[in-house]
Amino acid sequence: MPILPARLERSPEGLLYSGSFGDFYHSRDDALGQARTVFLAGNSLPQRWQGRERFTIVETGFGAGLNFLATWAAWREDARRSTRLHFVSCELHPFTREDLALIHAAWPDLATLAAELRAQWPALAPGLHRLNLDDGRVTLTLHLGDAAEGLARIDARADALYLDGFAPAKNPALWSERIFHLLAGLAAPGATLATWSVAGEVREGLRRAGFATEKAPGFGTKWQMLRGRLAREAHARSTPQADSGGRHALVIGAGIAGCTVAERLAERGWAVELIDRAPAPASGASGNLAGVLRPLPSLDDNRMSRLTRAGSLYAWRRIHQLQARGLALHADDCGVLHLGRDTAQEVKMRAVVERLALPTDHLRFVGVDEAAELAGCAVANGGWWFAGSGWVQPPSLCAASLEAAGGRVRGHFGQTVARLGYGGGAWHAHGPDGRTIASAPVAILAPGTGIAGFEQARLPVVSARGQVSHLASTVGSAPRVVVCRGGYVSPAVDGLRCAGATFAVDDPDPDLRPEDHTENLQRLAAMLPGFVATRGVDLDPARLDGRVGFRPASPDRLPMIGALPLPAPAALADATPARRLDELARHPGLYALSGYGARGLVWSALAAELLASELEGDPAPLERDLLGAIDPARFVLRPAGKTAVRE
Repeated sequence: MPILPARLERSPEGLLYSGSFGDFYHSRDDALGQARTVFLAGNSLPQRWQGRERFTIVETGFGAGLNFLATWAAWREDARRSTRLHFVSCELHPFTREDLALIHAAWPDLATLAAELRAQWPALAPGLHRLNLDDGRVTLTLHLGDAAEGLARIDARADALYLDGFAPAKNPALWSERIFHLLAGLAAPGATLATWSVAGEVREGLRRAGFATEKAPGFGTKWQMLRGRLAREAHARSTPQADSGGRHALVIGAGIAGCTVAERLAERGWAVELIDRAPAPASGASGNLAGVLRPLPSLDDNRMSRLTRAGSLYAWRRIHQLQARGLALHADDCGVLHLGRDTAQEVKMRAVVERLALPTDHLRFVGVDEAAELAGCAVANGGWWFAGSGWVQPPSLCAASLEAAGGRVRGHFGQTVARLGYGGGAWHAHGPDGRTIASAPVAILAPGTGIAGFEQARLPVVSARGQVSHLASTVGSAPRVVVCRGGYVSPAVDGLRCAGATFAVDDPDPDLRPEDHTENLQRLAAMLPGFVATRGVDLDPARLDGRVGFRPASPDRLPMIGALPLPAPAALADATPARRLDELARHPGLYALSGYGARGLVWSALAAELLASELEGDPAPLERDLLGAIDPARFVLRPAGKTAVRE
């Protein structure tokens, strides 16, 4: 469902108001005072988070973010605060970044935090958005869309619940029994709740959902508020590995998958043993000069569409954060043009844009003339314009990730893992001579196509050979943006332009081939009329340089992220898909990051955040249905053919 932003409206007294719901966003007495009295004090905060490793709050209505900002500020001011604070919230009609700036001006004491929030404010697209704030110590997981849909898909364990929204009479959907039961399903043992509403239907609905509530003195002119606690036992879940594993992990593979997960774990205090058979990081498929980072929309907004959108948006936020720290990450969100093959496909692409109704700074349709203006040269067709997307240099992303991780990552380069064994509560990486390279309670397999060599994996990963052609180019020469259509061509990067890439399954040839250069040039000529013809001998396939890489691809084109399964017992054959995934036994502390195919840049940052969150017991940055779609165990439960779909 498209996201319709909230309109910035104020009452005659200057209070923030919603004409759509006919109600105020906050108390007329003191909005910040209401947040502190009702939601913080109503949940016995800050006392309840003190001395905790992590504390998670789930909120039903984000609004302008005042409850979040007030909570963040109180957490920062508390010397005994939890190590990490997680805040999960839903919002059907979010404000734009520009409107938030106007609203936040009313709370100067929160100006610094509000500015950091706005700097990370996501594109107003449906789904979950993960924002890493306060040097990673505070995490905001924001669901844009219907709250009932979001709460049903969120994977989190709430220690406190903020029930905030327009009055039950104005917005009954946000105070329904379905909402209350969903909140109960997310509640951790001993979870508390607070709200300013004491309406009888609210109290009765919460009681039926399993909460015991009581009235308490209210704030301002509202005499009473409601406090509550989960009265029944919460659903049991597995204990996070971090609580028993000592935050120590092996990561096998130092491409973008391995380096990004090492950084995400290091930020959470993990010690990481990073092992790679090459003498340096990013020596395999992650060694390309430049790659494309952008989503892949669809008319029905299918799993691929949602995953690539979430992955792209999160990856660019992380890239900008790393660059803001002064790390030498070479990337440019110059924009990406995805051209249609012909007029018929242009019609379909326009229909996708109209159906999804995403923000125009994320996706819009452009005709051939505007596309040519954006590219700075002639193009074959119109198509999709991703203004916030662009290219990334994978080796620089790996280097920046490891630099950000600092001394928490110890590299073991030039070391081949011949065997991975488990014993004594730890995984042991053994070299060809039987020597132990490193050991840790948690092991993460991210060795690209090399994952097929680990007996514990048993995943239908195939090797996809890709050859990229390098074309000499000058800075500022056309095309000035990334252009895609069956292949891609980048702007000038370090004096070269990348064009490619081929995709050949089970082709082990490591050498550059003139015929593959020819294939890349043919794609380029089809995208940019006249581009190849005017360069003559400079684009002779026999003389071109380039690079060959081998990418791990999956049969359904989706990545494989998560705990590696043991063989499925026959008893699970007739179970529902969700139950089968939940009950399938896994190798203890063994995880995979694989199947990225040609979308390593799209998947890597979000996959790393997801796996680190799983290991820590943090809220997941992806919806439950998408977690099942990328679970490696899906292939144990429904065996797939070996041939990968062409990218």
